[in-house]
Amino acid sequence: MHELSLCEGLVQVIEEQARRECMDRVSSVWLQVGALAGVEIEALRFCFDVVTQGTVVEAAQLEIEAIAGEALCPSCERPVAVHHFTDTCPACGGALVLVRGQELRITQMEGE
Repeated sequence: MHELSLCEGLVQVIEEQARRECMDRVSSVWLQVGALAGVEIEALRFCFDVVTQGTVVEAAQLEIEAIAGEALCPSCERPVAVHHFTDTCPACGGALVLVRGQELRITQMEGE
């Protein structure tokens, strides 16, 4: 379960940012998680609750925005929804260039 190590890294980044902004407690964290990021969202939620125990992030509300996979076909120059890295352009069958969907990004946090 790599979500545990991902959460450890997220909490480290959040704690560093909280220190920079003189926050004693983080109450909310917003993440973007891409459909192709290889992250199981429910496992991420569970691990986040475990890893935040005893930190300034403990009991923070975790808000997750799921980002759909999107690619561009260089031949057709059109955007294409993708669900797997091996998807091809439905119009011409060509290889796609991934544009969105691999994110794992902290977009916002609140605290006091």
